[in-house]
Formats: sequence, C-alpha cells, structure tokens
Amino acid sequence: MVLGLKYRNARQVAAELALPLARSVRDPGLFDVVTWAPTSARRIADRGFDPAELIARAVADLLGLPCRRLLHRGRRSGPQAGKSRGARLVGPEFVGRPLWRNPRVLLVDDVTTTGATLRAGAQALLSAGAAEVRYLAATEAPSSR
Repeated sequence: MVLGLKYRNARQVAAELALPLARSVRDPGLFDVVTWAPTSARRIADRGFDPAELIARAVADLLGLPCRRLLHRGRRSGPQAGKSRGARLVGPEFVGRPLWRNPRVLLVDDVTTTGATLRAGAQALLSAGAAEVRYLAATEAPSSR
C-alpha cells in the first residue's frame, strides 16, 4: 500500500494507512497537534504531494486533532531512499517552526527503516519548543544490516 501511495499515485490509500495508526493512539488527548516528517522538495516536485503529509492529515482527522506543518527539510537534506544504512543513520536535516505554548506533538511518517528520520524530526520539534514528541510510521522497511 505504501509503495502504491509513494510510487503509483494511489493517494486514496492514505486513509487506509491512517486507520491503524489512529487506533494505536489510546488517548488522543495526550496530543495537541499532528505533524509529519516532510519528504525532500525534489520528491514533492516529482510526485506532486508528500505521502507522509497525506497520512498525517488522515490520522489527525480520525483523532479530531489539528494537523500543521511544523517541520521543514534543511537545505542539504535530500531523500533517504537509496542511501546506505550508515548514511541513513545520520538522518535528514530538519528545521522546526518556532512553537508557542509547548505543544505535545504526534509526528507521523510513511516509512521508517533506521528511525533516524523520526528521531531527527523529534529533535527539531523539541528544539523548536515542543513539550513532548511521540511518533508513528505507517510501515517499517527492512533495513540492511
């Protein structure tokens, strides 16, 4: 399903992918906002959309929470796909939008391999003023060990 979303423009599966993620959140009241780990500008230009954003917006709708873009990719942050495991462990560079009121954030991504993207996103959000960040991914890709 994730491959269809990412590479075959099957945008309708975002809602299906969001359902188990939303169900895994036992108490939506623990969060103030949902955001996503944005893909690279090049990937958005190629696809015309960000798969993680579509999933995050669907999760937010199911949980009754606002969804906001709180992260941006850094200038030297390209796609993770195709990188070696060592290069993936470094993760992309994210810049968090300055946050007020110390929100509790649910960070969503489409695929995790090493977890570096989610950790980098969480760190950027905490540095920007988030009180707490928890994260979910629609699927986990096999990592090369």
